Amino acid sequence: MSDAVEKNPWAGLKSFTNARIALGRAGNGLPTAPLLAFNLSHAQARDAVHQPLDVEALRAQLEASGFSTLAAASAAPDRQHYLRRPDLGRKLADESREALGKARAQPGPDIVFVVGDGLSAFAAAKQAVPFLEAVRKRLNDGAEGASSPAWRIGPVVVASQARVALGDEIGELLGAKLVAMLIGERPGLSSPDSLGVYLTWAPKVGCHDALRNCISNVRPEGLPYEAAAHKLHYLLTHARRLQLTGVGLKDDSDALLPEAQSVERIETA
Repeated sequence: MSDAVEKNPWAGLKSFTNARIALGRAGNGLPTAPLLAFNLSHAQARDAVHQPLDVEALRAQLEASGFSTLAAASAAPDRQHYLRRPDLGRKLADESREALGKARAQPGPDIVFVVGDGLSAFAAAKQAVPFLEAVRKRLNDGAEGASSPAWRIGPVVVASQARVALGDEIGELLGAKLVAMLIGERPGLSSPDSLGVYLTWAPKVGCHDALRNCISNVRPEGLPYEAAAHKLHYLLTHARRLQLTGVGLKDDSDALLPEAQSVERIETA
């Protein structure tokens, strides 16, 4: 049967990309192996969208790593409402709004991290803890210099049925100067577990996307944890100094990477 498969002369390029190229051909269709692989990837992408986030399990992992946590839920009562009504995913349920208001500390934290399921609970469950550990290490190491004030890190809020803008209301209620929303990105056929990070200065209800900075595709097969933590630390540092995020804050973090890391990032991109 293998003799019936016509090889693609582009097959050598497959080592450089996860894209579906050089799949070969059997008659007028795909060979069985790449067809089954496509069906598996499609099923994984669908599961990523519909799989509920295990909030308590994720909170337990975060607390085992030394983070304090809170739970929150959007106004979307279930997954079907979440997918059909994006507006409900951008605002808190009444119970969560009340609970977070009571949890506000004085003074407020410099940074609050929110972990939301978004369109891939797989991403939140798999990537959030190791990424936050890498970020916390950089913040605690005082990489900005001895003269910079220490970072006051608020509790990590684990949010279900969450859209990006839900972080604005959470950050406002907790009195945070900055909010970093870690959220599952729309799954692709080669990346059902990709995490996005959205950073906003002075979060409040009504912030628009031009006021945010985004780091995307955080996962070992995309932007590795340490590289993503380097980018976020750079943005956090300059956001606090300039008191802004979004179009006015440029990400020049790659210029600060050691040469060896820069080469590695290019080779794995």
